[in-house]
Amino acid sequence: MNNRLKVLRAERDWSQADLAERLGVSRQTVNALETGRYDPSLPLAFRIARVFAQPIEAIFIDPEQGPAA
Repeated sequence: MNNRLKVLRAERDWSQADLAERLGVSRQTVNALETGRYDPSLPLAFRIARVFAQPIEAIFIDPEQGPAA
């Protein structure tokens, strides 16, 4: 699943470690999410959405659906 995590993180000038701390996960998990090697659990996806104050659909892109309109 594609996502906009790296872009959203960069807009806030956060490191992967900064985001990891806010989410309660490891920096390696953030890296795996950003590179698409790992899809988040639903609870983690909700935490990510809350941290960025955006709906899940604005962050994660279903490859079968394309970007959210």
